[in-house]
Amino acid sequence: MTAGGAPTEPRWTLTDHHGRRVTERDFRGWYELVFFGFTHCRVVCPRALSKLTAVLDDIGELAERIQPLYISVDPKRDTPDVMRAFLEQNYPHFLGLTGSVEETEVARSAFRVFAGRREDPDDPDGYAVPHSALTYLIDPDGRYVTHFPDVAEADRIADSLKKLLC
Repeated sequence: MTAGGAPTEPRWTLTDHHGRRVTERDFRGWYELVFFGFTHCRVVCPRALSKLTAVLDDIGELAERIQPLYISVDPKRDTPDVMRAFLEQNYPHFLGLTGSVEETEVARSAFRVFAGRREDPDDPDGYAVPHSALTYLIDPDGRYVTHFPDVAEADRIADSLKKLLC
């Protein structure tokens, strides 16, 4: 599997953080900002979610046309309840998506996202899940538009979204 880049017709079935089963078709009509991560992440995910939250706040009413999605790469720990508590407390713009290992692998593969479990003695559960750190933009018809690398500044992402949505 190639890590990163344009997804190939992303199709998936997952469970949102409210316990509802959803597919990529449920988000037709919305632009989607899609980021893969896990709730126990200590650096990359909080930084990315904070940056994307700032972007959504910066673009104001245009953000009402975007559904931000946070898809788990650690479904064993990231249950819908865990995702809901994490996102509602820290990143309320986002809808968390999780599922079985197989279901999340389908989503990861569709987006060409690398993720692999490794030992981490600093984590209470003893492991972390390093992963690709790209934010994907999908159009209202479910087609890939672009992606933003982790190093992209918030103002660059906000400017790109403003140009697209205006």
